[in-house]
Amino acid sequence: MKIRKLFRFENAHIVRECTTRRCSKSLHGHSYKVELIFSSKRLDRGQMVYDFGLTKGMIKEFIDSFDHAITLWCKDDPEYLRDMKRWSERWVQIPVNPSAEQYARLIFLLVERVLSQTQMVNEEQGVSLDRVIVHETDTGYAEADAFDAHSKEYGAIDLSKVEFSKRVMEEWKNPNMFQELLEGKVFKNPKVV
Repeated sequence: MKIRKLFRFENAHIVRECTTRRCSKSLHGHSYKVELIFSSKRLDRGQMVYDFGLTKGMIKEFIDSFDHAITLWCKDDPEYLRDMKRWSERWVQIPVNPSAEQYARLIFLLVERVLSQTQMVNEEQGVSLDRVIVHETDTGYAEADAFDAHSKEYGAIDLSKVEFSKRVMEEWKNPNMFQELLEGKVFKNPKVV
């Protein structure tokens, strides 16, 4: 069985080296919609694949990190990166070009890692992330599954190379959650949210 949870964020970026001049040469923004598709062959104690309330913790916080922020490609011009970080409190620097395709892959890897490091306490079993769909506009989206997210042909995404601004991290309930995720800490789901 599959379930879908929808998230939204507003974000600005430049997609360097893409064909469209406006996208590759000018800072611009989108109203993103992110669909997470979860699956399981079992239901939890509430007869659900995964309680939607549980997605409002770390998963929502990581996706919300991109809201009202600038996403930067670490290989962009150093002067541009410095200026964007200087003039914006909220930014995320990633090791791949911030296209819808790469957002889908990156979000897949983050959510997959959260799920794999979460101790389930509500009889959830075998909950996995099936795919991530990132709508950049009303007419265009990118979709990634596990194969896509882990594909080196699309450019490996090393999560340790993702950098969140100080302001983004201060807004998390646990400002150390990303570092703890990278270190392999096990997180425990609450019994009640």
